[in-house]
Amino acid sequence: FMSSALQTLLQNPAIWRGSEPARVALPSIATGFPALDRELPGGGWPRGAIAEVLNERAGIGELSLFVPLLARLSAEPGWLMLIAPRWIPYAPALIARGVRLSKLVVVNTQSDKDTMWATEQSLRAGNCSAVLAWPHTLDERGLRRLQLAAEAGGSFAALFGEASHAAPSSPAPLRIRLGGSQNRLSVKILKRRGSGLTPTLWLDTEAPRADVPARVSRLRPSLAFASV
Repeated sequence: FMSSALQTLLQNPAIWRGSEPARVALPSIATGFPALDRELPGGGWPRGAIAEVLNERAGIGELSLFVPLLARLSAEPGWLMLIAPRWIPYAPALIARGVRLSKLVVVNTQSDKDTMWATEQSLRAGNCSAVLAWPHTLDERGLRRLQLAAEAGGSFAALFGEASHAAPSSPAPLRIRLGGSQNRLSVKILKRRGSGLTPTLWLDTEAPRADVPARVSRLRPSLAFASV
């Protein structure tokens, strides 16, 4: 039998058992996919942390995994930053999923150095709820700088890269691999706080938002762009 003192100790968020995901005290944001929330420490995307998102190939709809996050955070005061995306986001689709475009800023950069600089500055600013960035290369030193910036600003960052170019290990607290097939994304958690193997999840990222009013389709789509 386990003593009451030991039971109380094991409930501390700073302690985790090897067979479980970590319980974290930092606030998290629900992903919009309950199956994924159950596998993430804290039950969602972590604030004050970065996630390395590795794609099997470019253009599989990786942004769709984060549209529920953008919709949720667009109701908050902070900015939503998309830095050096490979394609211009389709504004009407974002509106239809509940994203307020007035909170969304797309940053075009001239080099990978500029992309990393803009990402770090956005994370440190303290007024960005989420930063999604598409750098061409991600090395350990750069990831550590971005993690420290996310901790300082309390922001969440998703950093997209190709799985074939990924380093064997990463200092990012969260690392996932994405694949795609017929409007569905496969999500495999490669690294998370805590331990334990996770199953490959298949998520329907094209599910309609039933709670978005019909009037959003009449809104004029517009995105704010900036260049670095």
